Amino acid sequence: MTGLHADRVVCRLGDRLVVDDVTLTLRPGETVGLLGPNGSGKSTLLRLLSGILAPSAGVVTLDGRPLAEAGRRATARRIATVEQHTHTRTELTVRDVVALGRIPHRRAWTPPTTADAAAVTEALRRTGLTDRAGQSWHTLSGGERQRTQIARALAQEPRELLLDEPTNHLDIQYQLDLLELVASLPVTTVIALHDLNLAAMYCDRLLVLRDGRAVTEGTPAEVLTPALIEEVYGVRTEVTHEPGHPVIRFLRPAAREGSLRKRSTTSDAPTAT
Repeated sequence: MTGLHADRVVCRLGDRLVVDDVTLTLRPGETVGLLGPNGSGKSTLLRLLSGILAPSAGVVTLDGRPLAEAGRRATARRIATVEQHTHTRTELTVRDVVALGRIPHRRAWTPPTTADAAAVTEALRRTGLTDRAGQSWHTLSGGERQRTQIARALAQEPRELLLDEPTNHLDIQYQLDLLELVASLPVTTVIALHDLNLAAMYCDRLLVLRDGRAVTEGTPAEVLTPALIEEVYGVRTEVTHEPGHPVIRFLRPAAREGSLRKRSTTSDAPTAT
């Protein structure tokens, strides 16, 4: 079996069961969204898929071989990860950051090759950062930093790209620009998201997690139903279907009985004259 797959993976962190018996099969070139409330296991599942964490049970395979047997360098040549937040105190340019993606392709202490320089230049071009290559990382906006991290991941020349909440804290314009970029990339992508409408717009398939377990899997139209959203997130919605994807409208929760009673009592009180 080619590609990246998780087969009934379990992850325990201390006494806590974080991922419980989750299976995910990835098809080449698709974008899979991981959905679920905070603490549902999305970030941990991404770390299992990347090899950062080893499963307590089950197995993650790459081209049919357990990821643990592939080795970190070989894995990093195939799988690139973009975390939620990346910070550094070192003074680096955008090109310096993107060039870090070439480390898995070089032996220790060897200088960059022509192929390394070409990969960095192409990653900058694809992410629209060519004009920013010499700019300091510390002067970038949040959206530009995220694009730089994606460029760094692309410089690895991966076949699988894993992103953990890449749109967090970004303005709407940057969220859309970033996901347009990700969706256009010729790689297999797994992306953890909070925004259900963005997931519906940009993901081919969704896996919904709750308390570490898979609740359901399928296309956005199959998964994002009012019943499922209320079951997993505890909110009421109306779901309509635009061409190509569902659209979720959230309904305001009913006012608490106490608030209604207070409002009624206030409105019935006599007016002073």
